[in-house]
Amino acid sequence: MSQIKFGTSGWRGILCEDFTLDNVRVVTQAIADHLHAEGLADQGMVIGYDARFMGADFARETARVLAGAGIKSYFCQRDTPTPVIAHELLRRKAAGAINFTASHNPYNYNGIKFSPAWGGPALPETTGDIEKRANEMLGEIVYKEISLDKATETGLFEEIDPRTAYFETLRNLVDFKAIADSGMTLAVNPLYGSGRDYLDTILEQAGVQVVKINDQLDPYFGGEPPEPAEAHIPDFIELIKADDSIALGIATDGDADRFGIVDADGSYIEPNYILALLFDYMIRRKGMRGNAARSVATSHLIDAVAKHHGVEVLETPVGFKYIGEYISEGKILIGGEESAGLTICGHVPEKDGILACLLVAEMVAVEKRTLRDLLTDLYQRVGEIYTRRINIRLTPDLEATLPEKLQNPPKQIGGREIVEIIRIDGNKFLFDDGSWMLFRKSGTEPVVRLYGEAGDSKSLDDLIQYGEEFILG
Repeated sequence: MSQIKFGTSGWRGILCEDFTLDNVRVVTQAIADHLHAEGLADQGMVIGYDARFMGADFARETARVLAGAGIKSYFCQRDTPTPVIAHELLRRKAAGAINFTASHNPYNYNGIKFSPAWGGPALPETTGDIEKRANEMLGEIVYKEISLDKATETGLFEEIDPRTAYFETLRNLVDFKAIADSGMTLAVNPLYGSGRDYLDTILEQAGVQVVKINDQLDPYFGGEPPEPAEAHIPDFIELIKADDSIALGIATDGDADRFGIVDADGSYIEPNYILALLFDYMIRRKGMRGNAARSVATSHLIDAVAKHHGVEVLETPVGFKYIGEYISEGKILIGGEESAGLTICGHVPEKDGILACLLVAEMVAVEKRTLRDLLTDLYQRVGEIYTRRINIRLTPDLEATLPEKLQNPPKQIGGREIVEIIRIDGNKFLFDDGSWMLFRKSGTEPVVRLYGEAGDSKSLDDLIQYGEEFILG
């Protein structure tokens, strides 16, 4: 029997293989035992799920196990975005949340994401305790369940609709009047996921003209992974190219914690650039002030913005929990990752693709310019930076030699001198010309991810080539 292992955002597995009802019951009991040990069990848990197959069934089973452990469930009545669950957890001052989601992974995956009382993704010390408890119980009947009817009668189960309260918070964070007054039309794509009836509804309530695509429930996500990256949204891009009235395309992933942005001409805008543009906009236009946080794999364009405005950037390992912790502590204005995760001060310490899309819409409405024009303007003020990520597949021999190669690199790679090595997550080489490359080994397959960044596209092409040669040579 496979062991329970929490990754950067929870425990995920393939349906009917390792992600089974029995394993879900065991992990739920481990979470319940963790809460009892922390003295938090009487505060209740928010339970939610995304649009995946059997998500509601897994969630109800969890509620039964929690009730058997004497813990109340606040049960979301339909598939619900991850940031909305985090918002409800904080609003109710609950002990935590269990969210059944595999985010942007393919349809045959599901997962359990546990968020503790502070609202962000659980930190390693928390997931480590839950893992240990769960793995010690695998293969045993260690839980007690009670029916949802009985749980309801005894006050241990309550269905909730968290959308209204979440919308109230968004209206305090986003200038919907500016978006509506601009008269622009927005294209919205929830990718068949739990973001349905969120982005489109709150915009329509504000009087914004919306064109919708892929807004019906489909547990297969139209045959593509529910990730709003350029490769997975060709229909969305073509829609925007074909309709001159659309000023901006905004998309969310399967659980609406990640965003995808398409400019008026159908150009996909990389998340790295969106993070920097929004950071600059919040300081320059909205008059806000504060530092930023980004993961080690995220573009330094946000660093250039920070330097331009006289603020700082905090670098974290990959995993939004670390950025969420800074948000929770009030240490930053904005935090984000190159994998399209973002949140801001005064909001949940969790990725929120819905908020990110709305802030981009506000920025375009207020600035009255396309994102390409805004990026050109930003480059003129802070300097040009180009970034890319590729995957390098490893043979068994290359995989065996990789740790030694990364631990003891040469002084130069491709004529660039390594001036600093950062090892908070992977191996990041900073070069004397301001460029950098990062190598991170996949935890699930024989692949090393190569991230590179340079001041012009030709230098970036060369850097990526040198990085490949370093690994494969």
